Order: sequence, then C-alpha cells, then structure tokens
Amino acid sequence: MELLSACSDYIFKRIFADERNVGCLKSFLRAVLGFRESDFQGIQIIDPFLQKESAEDKLAVLDVKVKTGDGRVVDIEVQLWNVPDMRSRITYYLSNMITEQLGAGGQYGDLRRAISIVVVDFPLVHESESHHTVFQMRERAEGFPFNDLMEINVLDLTKIPANQNNDLINWMKFLKAEREEEFEMLARTNPAINQAYAVLRELSEDEATRLRYEARLKAQRDEWSRMAGARLEGRAEGRAELVRNMANEGIPYPLIAKIAGLTEAEVGTLLRGA
Repeated sequence: MELLSACSDYIFKRIFADERNVGCLKSFLRAVLGFRESDFQGIQIIDPFLQKESAEDKLAVLDVKVKTGDGRVVDIEVQLWNVPDMRSRITYYLSNMITEQLGAGGQYGDLRRAISIVVVDFPLVHESESHHTVFQMRERAEGFPFNDLMEINVLDLTKIPANQNNDLINWMKFLKAEREEEFEMLARTNPAINQAYAVLRELSEDEATRLRYEARLKAQRDEWSRMAGARLEGRAEGRAELVRNMANEGIPYPLIAKIAGLTEAEVGTLLRGA
C-alpha cells in the first residue's frame, strides 16, 4: 500500500484536526511551542471554514486552528509550494487572527495571543539555516518584546538536521517521510507519532480519501501553474512597456537590448508589435 503524504494539507488536517486524535495535536504543540499540560485545559479545535466534499471547494482553506482555554489562538498551516508574497500572506493572516477577536463592543485589553505555525517544504527563511525560526515583535537594539500578541513559527522541512532527534525533529521527519520504513522507525519514538502513523495508514486505505487527496493535489498544481503563468505574462508585459518607453526617449536599440536583457532582433519584434 502506498501511504499518502502526511505533509499534504488535506491529510494533515485529517490527522491533527480530528478530536479523536487530540493526542497527536497536543504532542505537536508541545514540540513546537513548549505547551504544558495546563495549556490544554479547555482547548478547542476550530474549523476555519466549512469543509465541503465537492470539486468546487478543493482549494478551500484547510489549516488547523486551535483556541486554548485562556483565549490564545494557534493556526497551523502547511505550504508545499512557495506562492508569491508568502511572507506578506502569513503576516496578513496572523493580523486577521488578532482583529477577528474583537467583536462589537470588544476591548483592546481582551486581545489574546495569536500564534502562526507554518510548515513549509521549501526555503522560506533564507537568512537562517535553522529548521525552526520564531518571529515576534521585539525592540531592534535591545531585544525586549513590545508585547506577546503575535508570533510566527516557521518549520522548514528542507532543513531538518540529519543527526539530531527530539520530538520536534521527529514530527518534522514524520511530515517529510515517504517510505514505510521511515514511518515505522519514527512511530517507535513517540506514542503520539505512532497514533498519527496509524491514522495515516487508515486514511491511505480509504479509496474516497485517496480520491479527494489526489483531486486537491491536482487543483493546487493547477493553481500554481496559473499563478506562475500570470507572473511570467506580467513580466513580459512589463518588459515590453519598458522597451517602448526607452525607444520613445530615443535610446539606441543596442542599449535598449542590453538594459532589457533581449537581443536587438527581439527589441525590434516588440516595437513592431506595439
């Protein structure tokens, strides 16, 4: 049996957002955030959007949202592809987790900490080689916090230390694993990972789950291809406009070609098509 990828957002949510698997979620939050048992008192798993099982909803948000008994909100998101402006997108969603806490008549003093955990399978934080980077609002020179209301945790599956083992690294290895022997080895390190592995096997054996998993992957690939095509088209249009503007200023073709990264023949073609 070919196991489905635990790093797929669809499968990730089926494992960690199911009340029956709350032990997996608790273990993961302990490993990433250092939560203690008292932090899990009154914990709620929140579905951010109603998940429908239809083709039209394949790209619905499938992150895992958790609310603690004291009002803190944790959002766990899996990203396999580096979509444009990813850092800005993460910041925007984290900001929404703050603003959505204040309903009509809400007070700023009622705001509770919002934490984003982003699992990526590409280098998002190029400035660091760490597999786990944490961002908070801190004073630049002295390092003390402005407040603790916002925190971003990035787990980079491309930077997992090969020769280290702790609960966080083992969870990351579980999400990255592909072969059954890898899962078997990791399942022996932690009872919660063993439970997650059992759930993954069960999901992988279910034909309906496999079809929805494959449909979501296809939809995500199609969306990425569409965005990539739009970016390429936008760059082409921008380059054509640049060439036209330089030509209108009387700049010679050889210099236009050098600035725009084109051949002189391509410059001529663009201007003739203007």
